[in-house]
Amino acid sequence: QVRLVESGGGLVQAGGSLRLSCAASTRAFSTWNLGWFRQAPGREREFVAAVNWNGDSPYYADSVKGRFTISRDNALITMYLQMNNLQPDDTGVYYCARQIGPPGVPTSYDSWGQGTQVTVSS
Repeated sequence: QVRLVESGGGLVQAGGSLRLSCAASTRAFSTWNLGWFRQAPGREREFVAAVNWNGDSPYYADSVKGRFTISRDNALITMYLQMNNLQPDDTGVYYCARQIGPPGVPTSYDSWGQGTQVTVSS
């Protein structure tokens, strides 16, 4: 059974930083393309970033480009999202998932984690 577990969320002031982690339960992780999404209250789940199996092709939503960095460590079967210069609009529950189709849309992903809350105060 594929299991992904997010951690690292929290409360931070605008301009601050957080690093999210997404830990897998299987070494098959190293063959997967992966993504991060977020969902704010009352809004649809939104693509944030994606990375291919070996980490050399990151892909970002325009809203986070230049502020967020996606990376992965296949030896640790963990993916990361470094978030800098956080803004109140970045508030939401952040999810990681395995990519099974074209990147960037929620229907292309499965094995969603339970999410980790990120709250950015102004």
